[in-house]
Amino acid sequence: MDQIAVHQDNATGADWPVAIYRTLKEFGVAQLSYVPDAGHSKLIKLSHADRAIKTTVLTTEEEGVALSAGAWLGGERAVLLMQSSGVGNCVNMLSLMASCRFPFLTLVTMRGEWAEFNPWQIPMGRATPQAFEIMGVTVLRLENPQDTEEVISAAATLAYDGDQQVAVLISQRMIGRKKWTKETH
Repeated sequence: MDQIAVHQDNATGADWPVAIYRTLKEFGVAQLSYVPDAGHSKLIKLSHADRAIKTTVLTTEEEGVALSAGAWLGGERAVLLMQSSGVGNCVNMLSLMASCRFPFLTLVTMRGEWAEFNPWQIPMGRATPQAFEIMGVTVLRLENPQDTEEVISAAATLAYDGDQQVAVLISQRMIGRKKWTKETH
């Protein structure tokens, strides 16, 4: 039997991804790219079901930075979904966004924080805010489900109307506790 990571509990319920989806729709987001992530799974499913949103599965997170730049040049708004472990892959590409003043919005599910079971996630989880900040990206935190619409709206306004690069870090506590379990077939 293989070991897999599963959600043990969901600390906040399932409504906050719907609030993110609705807010992105209000801001006219037409493209969503992502590396598959359980924390973003509901938002990804909602976006796939929406014919007005083009979804792109990435092999690595920095591809999403380039897709966001291309979307803007093509007259569309994009968002990149990733986990904190992928932020380090994007540092060089983030310089493109800052140098060219492309608006950029990324939603990052955090690991290495609250109740983390995997020690490999902790270093990048700790470094995520600083990695963004050193590249000039504004960092906002989403800690409470009731703040979802307000935080995502503020981030989208800053990115799309202010031509800024913005990362929203979604607390690991909002995603829920994970634990290793044995897979049964």
